[in-house]
Amino acid sequence: MVIEIDNGSGFCNGVTRAIKAAEEELQQSQPLYCLGDIVHNGRECDRLRELGLITVDKAHLSDVHDTKLLLRAHGEPPSTYQQAREQNIELIDATCPVVLHLQKRIKADYDADPTHRKQIVIYGKNGHAEVVGLVGQTDGHAIVIETLEDARKLDFSKDIQLYSQTTKSLAGFREIVSYIQTHMQDEAVFNYFDTICRQVANRMPQIRDFAEHHDVILFVSGKKSSNGKVLFSECLSVNPRSHMIDSVDEIDFKWFDGAQSVGICGATSTPKWLMEDCKKLIMRKI
Repeated sequence: MVIEIDNGSGFCNGVTRAIKAAEEELQQSQPLYCLGDIVHNGRECDRLRELGLITVDKAHLSDVHDTKLLLRAHGEPPSTYQQAREQNIELIDATCPVVLHLQKRIKADYDADPTHRKQIVIYGKNGHAEVVGLVGQTDGHAIVIETLEDARKLDFSKDIQLYSQTTKSLAGFREIVSYIQTHMQDEAVFNYFDTICRQVANRMPQIRDFAEHHDVILFVSGKKSSNGKVLFSECLSVNPRSHMIDSVDEIDFKWFDGAQSVGICGATSTPKWLMEDCKKLIMRKI
């Protein structure tokens, strides 16, 4: 049996940068807190926890004082930076440069319109950490839309500035753009900005191609990863023998009955070492 790990799978640049920052800081001094899971992968979070990283959620950030706090790749709203100053917290800012650039664009757009005549609209997942950070640039005024149905509720008599969460589907964004374009009223202006990270967007056609060329697909991803859910659905659309797992413990060896090739791939939040562990286990058992 041929077992292949997808070369394109594994951490995106933003996640790699955040984890490297955490590891370097932990080597120099402790304690180091992280606001939320550093990555949506439980196994990688466990590994970093063993190195000394302490995860704290927003609800308990008020309990943290006079220490160091890492901001993960997703980014944070301005209120988090203000709270850190008030609590004498030194920030290790590992916000993804792509996300940081998007935050600055949205803030500049919002600040340039003090009367808020324009609707700043973000195509993204409500409550997602990145989206919370983006909405925070507009003092909470931005409108978040997740679906075409949400887009139908916009006021097409007013100007619309459309942005996208960096990890959303390019096809979904284009569908939203097309719908808004055909419904804008004569006097209103519509501008849209394709702010989707190409490292993430390009993964979709790549992973479909990878899934098509193997009998069985093991898609390794944390259950909380939005990116993982999207990429796994791409695998499943072209290969019905695709299986999503969080760890090696979830592998069912019956999946490989009659298979000549197994492809192992994952989300942008999946560590390469975890995919390697899956490959080693399959090689030992089969």
